[in-house]
Amino acid sequence: MFNSWQFFALFSAFFAGLVAILAKLGVNSIPSNLATLIRTVVIAFFLVGLIALRKEWVNLGVLDTKAIIFLVLSALAAGLSWICYFKALQLGPASGVIALDKLSLVFAIVLSALFLGEQLNAWQWAGMALMFSGAMLIVLKI
Repeated sequence: MFNSWQFFALFSAFFAGLVAILAKLGVNSIPSNLATLIRTVVIAFFLVGLIALRKEWVNLGVLDTKAIIFLVLSALAAGLSWICYFKALQLGPASGVIALDKLSLVFAIVLSALFLGEQLNAWQWAGMALMFSGAMLIVLKI
């Protein structure tokens, strides 16, 4: 159980929810881009420590160039996401920002079907429609 994708995905969702609340409290008196930088620096130091502790350092020259390119593009997308997310949290209610931000689930599912060739069944499409509808219901009440 502790080594399954479902276990880690559930904890990822929990920590993402915690991030939203802590970030909303943190951007009250700090410019959103500076808040994003502070978050990024903390994450970098945390990961350096984790990689050192787990002895996962490897020579970057042996890594697949294509994989590195995709990771760099992913990092740029994450950075843009965080910049927009922190600005949105600074400007709006956390419940609305979080609801719209979680539409990333819908975008990711559609993109996985388009670019990764993942096949979705009717139940999965219906679930995605419910995610979208739920986010809209939350935002429309604000």
